Amino acid sequence: MADLILVLNAGSSSIKFRAFDAAPAEPALLLQGQVEGLYNAAHFSARDAGGATIGEQRWAADAAFGHQEATEYIGDFLRSHREQHRLAAVGHRVVHGGVRFTQAVVITPEVIDALDKLTPLAPLHQPHNLAPIRILSRLRPELPQVACFDTAFHRAQPEVAQAYALPESITRLGVRRYGFHGLSYEYIASVLPAYSAQATTGATLVAHLGNGSSVCALADGKSVASTMGFTAVDGLPMGSRCGNLDPGVILFLMDHLHMDTRAVENLIYKQSGLLGVSGISSDMRTLLDSDDARARFAVDLFIYRIGRELGSLAAATGGVDALVFTAGIGEHSALIRERICRTAQWLGVELDPAANAGGGPRLSTATSKVSAWVIPTDEEKMIARHTRAALTEAAS
Repeated sequence: MADLILVLNAGSSSIKFRAFDAAPAEPALLLQGQVEGLYNAAHFSARDAGGATIGEQRWAADAAFGHQEATEYIGDFLRSHREQHRLAAVGHRVVHGGVRFTQAVVITPEVIDALDKLTPLAPLHQPHNLAPIRILSRLRPELPQVACFDTAFHRAQPEVAQAYALPESITRLGVRRYGFHGLSYEYIASVLPAYSAQATTGATLVAHLGNGSSVCALADGKSVASTMGFTAVDGLPMGSRCGNLDPGVILFLMDHLHMDTRAVENLIYKQSGLLGVSGISSDMRTLLDSDDARARFAVDLFIYRIGRELGSLAAATGGVDALVFTAGIGEHSALIRERICRTAQWLGVELDPAANAGGGPRLSTATSKVSAWVIPTDEEKMIARHTRAALTEAAS
């Protein structure tokens, strides 16, 4: 019986999952799906590796269907659809690993307690990431689980790149630049050799552009600097997150609009970004299809901020050899890629319009000083790799 690795990515209202065959040299996708709308008309869907629907289920809005029920349902679905596989381990995406967790780790009660203590650093993500871990620890205590962190890849950054200019008494509390989307960047770094030797060993800027967006500077495949800092709300404007913001704005909101911390949190995480600026949508596709001036301005601001951050990160690396686009917007929007590449012409990016329209993978001309690429990311495969490696190491 072949071993199966289940990867779970749990949020506040959804659990995404993928199942991988652990036997091949590279974990092979078997099926994937999600349960969305938790606690409010939950909907389960699953597809095989080819994209064909193999399962779907809906629950009424008044059904008490949350993380516990969703985790159990996913387990039952796997048993009924993959009888020839044995569930060997579960890998979890955990947003925050703090300073301590610099690589994937096999989960123990002590690890869960340590991760729970990091909740103040990621209050909107960490509790939901930990929910299925706790559930499976109760239901299947013998089943190995592995935590894989969005912050771990960035711990390779120089200390100066992780520091804020704050008193040491504050820094000791964990207030520093952590960076996020690390599993995505780590995957891109791992597959760069298949695309470009120069990008692999040189300085590469990777733009992870989706509902959550950031840019990371890589040098020799390692993180040097990132647009995200203490939280995943920093850096670029995103779907509904504001990105970089003068701290004085927060003080203004509290002093003059009498907003408390929860109101400010809701504003900067859920009411800002593309949604807040446009007043229309957080979805880039909707904004690009709109003739509304506010939608155009939201897109313009998104492009402008990316252009400025590319310059900042280029300074951190002392030059740039390659620019990589990934994630939902980066992989699928030729128009956004084109506009960013035009903004980055001063860096030496010379776009090939036909290659960009065709989806790449190389987007730049053969003579471009800085090569440009579109490379699909796969955070779940990265988690499956880490899970298998962590179990192998633990067994040795």
